[in-house]
Order: sequence, then structure tokens, then C-alpha cells
Amino acid sequence: MTQPCIICVAITGSLPTKADNPAVPISISEQLESTHAAFEAGAAILHAHVRDDDGKPTSDPARFARLMEGVRHHCPGMVIQLSTGGRSGAGAARGGMLPLKPDMASLSVGSNNFPTRVYENPPDLVDWLAAEMITHGVKPEVEAFDLSHIHKAHDMWCKGQIAALPYVQFVMGVKNAMPADRDVFDYYIRSVHRLFGPDAPWCAAGIGPAQLTLNEWSVRAGGHARTGLEDNVRLDRDRLAPSNAALVKRVTDLCAHYNRAVATPVQARALLGLNRA
Repeated sequence: MTQPCIICVAITGSLPTKADNPAVPISISEQLESTHAAFEAGAAILHAHVRDDDGKPTSDPARFARLMEGVRHHCPGMVIQLSTGGRSGAGAARGGMLPLKPDMASLSVGSNNFPTRVYENPPDLVDWLAAEMITHGVKPEVEAFDLSHIHKAHDMWCKGQIAALPYVQFVMGVKNAMPADRDVFDYYIRSVHRLFGPDAPWCAAGIGPAQLTLNEWSVRAGGHARTGLEDNVRLDRDRLAPSNAALVKRVTDLCAHYNRAVATPVQARALLGLNRA
């Protein structure tokens, strides 16, 4: 395969704690150190959440600004993607960091079940977040927890609510949502190519034990891959992951096995239609 594989590292998330794995970076300084190591290991995209002083998820723009400043200094060219996820805030607070103009931000375009709650993404909020991303020149990464989310993204794209060719990420392995099912995965790929064109980029994220499975499926199928301690804190059943960088290395090893180059930040920006850093 000639197209390099973009590796996204999701360093922290909203749920994992140091009780789950001491390597989970919580403070801004820990996040910067972990991101730099993952960047050196081959990650071209940072997917970032931030935490408050008590370690709880927050959408505080000031904390995102500090993280962005540090990443731009220590990881030149790395694509910065901020989370607008629902565990870190409610309503418009979920998009309060978009005026910071990160390269990308996550955009969940529909609701679905999570292990113990409903992940609510009402249409009016989705429309507002998408409009804010256009206003501030932020490329959305569409988080597809369900087939309907891919079709919703297509509808938004046709209406101009998503400005450029969408970047769709399949999220599989969340309890009560879509499991890691190979037939569904293959149909997702066909759906993206049918709706957005054969050159539309896509990514996949596997949660928990599904992480390595989705990494391999994605690399082998010509897509891009997400890894990191947000989604999975273990190397295997018996071992905790020692770092985000160790999880990134698993993907680079898969790329070598399947003769895929690992995308540099410059290549990732070109593939995603982003401006140079």
C-alpha cells in the first residue's frame, strides 16, 4: 500500500484514572510529556481531553490552551485534535475551546448507548458544534458509533455543515454500542467510499480489548488508526500498557508488518486537507 498510515494517539480521555493505570497522564505537564513520547514513536495526531485539579474531566478552554501551546512547542507539526465529548461538559460548554482554533476537533453527530448512560448528542447541539467548527476553521473528525452517524455526516456535508471532505472514525467495542464486528467494519468502509468517494480518508478506534484488533484491521485495509490510554489501558490481559508511546509502537509494528509507511505530520496534514502547522 502506498498511502501512509496516520496514527492518532488519544492520551487521556475522560474516564481512565491512575488507579486504572499509573501511566495515564492527568496534569498538563504529564500530558505534554506523554504526547511528546508518542509523537517521537510515530503519532501524527493528538486527540486530547483535559482534566481539572481534581482529575475530573473538564472543557476549560484555558487548560486546552496550555496544552496546545506546549504541544506546538515540543511536537512541531503534530495535528492537534480537541475533544468536544459529552463527559467533559454540557451544551455549548462542549465547544468552548473551538475559538482556540485547533487543527481538528471531534464531532459526534448522533446519540447512542454507553455502558451506563446515554451519550446524548441532540441535533441542535450537533448543528451548533459543526457551525462553530466552520467559523473557526476547525476540521471535524466525525466519531461514528453507529452506521446512522456515517449517513448523518453525509447529510451534513451535502448541506455545507461540514465544510470539506469528512474524516470519519469508526468507534467499535463500546459496551452497549457497536461491537468489534468485521462484517460491520467492512460495510462501514464501503459506506464511506460510496457516500464520500473512493479517496475519502477514514480511521478506526477499538475500545478496550478491541483496540489491537481494530488497529490491525485498519492498517491492513488501508485506513488510519487510533490508539492510546483513553481507549485501552492494557497491553494484554496480564500487563498494563507502560505508556501511550508503547501503544503507538504496536501500531507502527503493524504498519511494518503490512508494508505501510507511518505518516509524518506533514503527510497527515496533506492527507486530511489541513494547513501546514
